[in-house]
Amino acid sequence: MIPLVRRVTAACALSAALAACGTARVPHTARPAPSPPTAASRPPTLAPGPAGLTPVFRNGPRTPDKTVALTFDADMTADQGPRAAAGERFDNPPLVAALRALEVPATVFMTGRWAEQYPIQARSIGRDPLFEVANHSYSHHAFTDDCYGLPTVPGDRMRLDVERAYTAFRKAGVPDAMPYFRFPGGCYDQRALKALTPTGVTAVQWDVVSGDAFATDPDAVARQVLEDVRPGSVVVMHCTRSAAPVTERAVRTIVPELRARGFRFVKVSELIGAAGRRH
Repeated sequence: MIPLVRRVTAACALSAALAACGTARVPHTARPAPSPPTAASRPPTLAPGPAGLTPVFRNGPRTPDKTVALTFDADMTADQGPRAAAGERFDNPPLVAALRALEVPATVFMTGRWAEQYPIQARSIGRDPLFEVANHSYSHHAFTDDCYGLPTVPGDRMRLDVERAYTAFRKAGVPDAMPYFRFPGGCYDQRALKALTPTGVTAVQWDVVSGDAFATDPDAVARQVLEDVRPGSVVVMHCTRSAAPVTERAVRTIVPELRARGFRFVKVSELIGAAGRRH
């Protein structure tokens, strides 16, 4: 969620309430468990930016190889436990099932609080080679002031918030969360980039807003994505039955249409790897 593209306010207004996706997998075709990482297979990251600041990635190379990454924010905030206990669902099993049925690789930017709420689902996603789990903070509090009404993480606790999320992933059974971080609300500044430098993460934003936040028309969401996607695009979407109820239906339209146009779906890691090779 970043105020860089149209309708970003609608997408980011979801920040405090929007939550995430996942489901325990119903096996139909066995996939091998991911191998332990080796030095040669470590996820690609970008080199630090000016003055050693955390690098920021928005899209992959605009090459004839028409790749696109669908990303899904699992942004349950730290104080939404009572709402979950009261029955609000911060997941979307049909969406995850659709991605699996369509065999669409995807990157899930998960908050640590969400992994604590749905550990079985977090583990199911994190151990499925079709997906990769990345960091969306622990608390889903903002890393800048005045970020769509989100509470703010103090500067001296930003790094801790990110590290706490990785700890929550490990406790949930996610074996290899990626060294990628998406700022809550998409809001960041130099202070935030500097605070996260020691973590070694690459900050991942996007260049296509799906408009699925609080949307009621799946066709409108699909149209917006299909109009804006370019080779190398990173699409931001959400998966929760309460705040993004039409995302699954939109995905079922988006995927076959983009494939018909010659696009290939990849995880964010592949786009970052391609970007790194071009520099």
